[in-house]
Amino acid sequence: MDAIIYKICPKDLWQQAQASGRFDGAPVDHADGFIHFSTATQAAETAAKHFAGQDGLLLVAVDAGRLGKSLKWEVSRGGALFPHLYAPLDLTAVLWARPMPLGADGRHRLPLA
Repeated sequence: MDAIIYKICPKDLWQQAQASGRFDGAPVDHADGFIHFSTATQAAETAAKHFAGQDGLLLVAVDAGRLGKSLKWEVSRGGALFPHLYAPLDLTAVLWARPMPLGADGRHRLPLA
């Protein structure tokens, strides 16, 4: 499985997580009972499908190896395996958080490198 996974997150929600020292998830995560993540190859489609046209987003890179047994790879969109975290995200597993600006075409620019 991928060593680095990604969370797309509104900047204000991420700032709240930084202030509290952990990320408990976005409203959709609370509704589903786990924190949704994407792999590098899934992130662009996730952004287009669930965050189209939204500004003020961050792409948060997470070291999947630090998440332990709470991280599950489960079948989701199109039969692909997606990483789901069944616990709060400990911010010590976060590698970086970078802005996802909207391009002129309305699609997000993903800072994966």
